Amino acid sequence: MSRPLAAYTVQQYRQWQRAPAATQLRLLRQLVRAGAGTAFGRAHDFSAIQTPADFAARVPIRDYEALKPYFDRVRTGEPAVLWPGRPLYLAKTSGTTSGAKYIPITRASISNHINGAKDALLHYVAATGRSRFLDGKLIFLSGSPELERVGGIPTGRLSGIVNHHVPAYLRRNQLPSYATNCIEDWETKLDAIVAETLGQPMTLISGIPPWVQMYFDRLTARTGRPVGEAFPAFDLFVSGGVSMEPYRARLLESIGRQVDSIELFPASEGFLAFQDQPGNPGLLLRLASGIFFEFVPAERFFEENPPRLTIGEVELDKQYAVVLTSNAGLWAYSLGDTVRFVDLHPHRVVVTGRIKHFLSAFGEHVIGEEVEAALREAVRQHPETEVTEFTVAPLVSDDPSQPSRHEWLVEFAQPPHDAASFAAALDTALRQRNTYYDDLRQGNILVPLLLTPLPAGAFQRYMKSVGKLGGQNKVPRLGNDRGLAEGLLGGSASC
Repeated sequence: MSRPLAAYTVQQYRQWQRAPAATQLRLLRQLVRAGAGTAFGRAHDFSAIQTPADFAARVPIRDYEALKPYFDRVRTGEPAVLWPGRPLYLAKTSGTTSGAKYIPITRASISNHINGAKDALLHYVAATGRSRFLDGKLIFLSGSPELERVGGIPTGRLSGIVNHHVPAYLRRNQLPSYATNCIEDWETKLDAIVAETLGQPMTLISGIPPWVQMYFDRLTARTGRPVGEAFPAFDLFVSGGVSMEPYRARLLESIGRQVDSIELFPASEGFLAFQDQPGNPGLLLRLASGIFFEFVPAERFFEENPPRLTIGEVELDKQYAVVLTSNAGLWAYSLGDTVRFVDLHPHRVVVTGRIKHFLSAFGEHVIGEEVEAALREAVRQHPETEVTEFTVAPLVSDDPSQPSRHEWLVEFAQPPHDAASFAAALDTALRQRNTYYDDLRQGNILVPLLLTPLPAGAFQRYMKSVGKLGGQNKVPRLGNDRGLAEGLLGGSASC
């Protein structure tokens, strides 16, 4: 039955793909009409908004911290603050200066989160004709589905909330059990998941790549076999949260054979995109699922009034910061992610990093996509190398005899035979991808990068020490300061 449903779903997507700009304009007007009577809508003169330009003139781009006074009112249970009524849920996620963030999920927006993964799987079925995975056991590594109440509103991790809405045709085969999924300690939970899944006909495994890798490592330690042998029916890996590329080689080695994969672009603020064509790295933007998109050229994001482009104005191969307006009551909300369009017919993107996670201590403005690409190139030149995790930080020197440089803190599953050659390959690859970094290197303002290998488990221990092991938590690829680097080096010796 999945095949006709898949064909129908793909056809529904193709209808709005024929007129993406008109689809988005119609959606913006619907959102503004729905929000006109809210506290936010009245404060921003929604009744006068007809066009994206009207909207941009009245509603400035804000991040969570800037919108926090409104979110705080929502948390107390006050109705009609950002969206009519009260939210159905609050998605609790890690914040920055505000601590934990509480993102509304409304009755109107819950379908965006539920249907995103479902539509991704159905597009896979339509593209490949393969639906056997639906007959086996499926695992979604997620946060606890147990919810607390904040202001009378059920509150928890997004993955735990969505767990309550898994379609019946998937739930009958879903693992782990509810009791195991409720275990808060990640390492204890992993051991329980291994125990529950071994011996089961697992066909689909899904989760954030580094945490799936932990699960794979424990499976292999328990069985002495690659994951693909332990689960001979396993043939589809679904990843999301971070780019799969830095983890792909090690994940595939842990599996021991090729499996198909689908990459997703979910966030607590909305399910934005998914990989609709196997083998095509571009993620299809969901332009008719309750989210109006604006795109700000990344290099101009921090200007006082940066340009805000609609879907009809974007260009290929340029970096954009993503701004969302949605039926969750998010209005010109800065998501924090940056993307690059790789296709405009239909619109597909790759996620390139975080607008605040860049390295520009010396004016180089290196982004996540560039360091990930540099690492892939270095590994290509040193194929024996396997990387578990990494981050890059500035190493600013006040001593003229020891100039400044970048420090790459890398946890290797298998180190390169020649660390110096590997570091040189990294440095060259980054110079080729970032002209500002190359200029600084040519001018000897920066010297070749420092490669600092970290002991096995360093990133896991650090994430555990700050209460962010497992779940939806991610390691920043880049930092403009040494906070993460010093945390990682706290129990490690630099090499």
